[in-house]
Amino acid sequence: MAPTLRDAVHLAVSVVLWWWAAPVWSRPATSGTPVPGKHQSLDFCSPAMLAQLGGRSPQADPSLVGYLTVVFLGADPYVYFYLSDGNNPVAYKALNKGQPILRPTKGTGGVRDPAIVKGGGDEAGRKWYIVGTDLDIGKTNWGASQRTGSRGIFVWESTDLLTWTDERLAIVEDATAGMVWAPEAIWDPAKGQYMVYWSSKFYPASDTRHAGAPTNTRIRYAYTADFHTFSAPQTFVDKAPRDTIDLTILPWAAGSPSGNTTAPGADTETASTFLRFMKDETKKNVFMEYSTTGLFGTWTRPGGDAAFIASGVEGPAAFWDNAVAGKAHLLLDFYGGDGYRPYESTQPESNSAWTASSRAAFPKNLRHGSVLPVNATQYAALVAKWGG
Repeated sequence: MAPTLRDAVHLAVSVVLWWWAAPVWSRPATSGTPVPGKHQSLDFCSPAMLAQLGGRSPQADPSLVGYLTVVFLGADPYVYFYLSDGNNPVAYKALNKGQPILRPTKGTGGVRDPAIVKGGGDEAGRKWYIVGTDLDIGKTNWGASQRTGSRGIFVWESTDLLTWTDERLAIVEDATAGMVWAPEAIWDPAKGQYMVYWSSKFYPASDTRHAGAPTNTRIRYAYTADFHTFSAPQTFVDKAPRDTIDLTILPWAAGSPSGNTTAPGADTETASTFLRFMKDETKKNVFMEYSTTGLFGTWTRPGGDAAFIASGVEGPAAFWDNAVAGKAHLLLDFYGGDGYRPYESTQPESNSAWTASSRAAFPKNLRHGSVLPVNATQYAALVAKWGG
């Protein structure tokens, strides 16, 4: 196979600093899989981006031995834990005999879209949070849940991944918001706080019943140091007139992890480059953008506005491979089918280089959640408490 543009730039930047796997050009089988994103001639990482990366891909971390996946199941609005078979990113078994780890007692009594957040700054390696959507769809319907849904996010916290305490429902939007969906968070070293982000739509202040036409759904954010108090929310992503939901952010660090033994190959503490994945709720597809200039820098969608990874899916959960440098994994939720299915890429900064992973040992009906790489101590503790 002839070298790609990426190969040529990679060799020019650094022959010895990093290894890059051969591009994957195979396509997933058409039966039961999403529609693949369009191939574009400029859909791969540009020379400018590679230069910004300093010629490095995210590094594998030998201290990491597995993956903890945090999800809800089918129509069950609770938090479930699944642990990988060692460092196999597509083989998982349920913890706690398949029973929920967390059942909310506040708000609607249901939680969807759980995201596990690793501590940053002084909390790195010793604090974790789980945030989630306050929604039990069995008690309402999709229309009402977007007009008069919860304006808060569920929060739990832990110092060991085993004991989760201080359940709370933090209100992050005012009464003009129709809902707050799919919260996640990332440590922002430039701010020294956590950036929390979610999806909301809004109604005029005069429309107190939310009976009229809302805005499009956009991604909002706020900052917090403790997940108790939050700054005034602002808009982070607005693709008007289209609706945008389910944002997740994957850091791409130019250096090695900075002492956080739970960090994947890309570490937020040193990252200035990020990949972000989200769902175009209007066109029903998931796509990726990248920034080489920080969380609030310039974001580029490789392949242009029409490029996407897959359609008929939502709830992207992206994470780096523990053992293979530069390889990323992406879980996509077939919300009309059997839930999460795994994808992989050695060119994750492209919208068209993702292929279906093996599903032989991947459980069915896992729904929108997140993945946390874990070290040997954490892995053993999870198995000891909940089985594996």
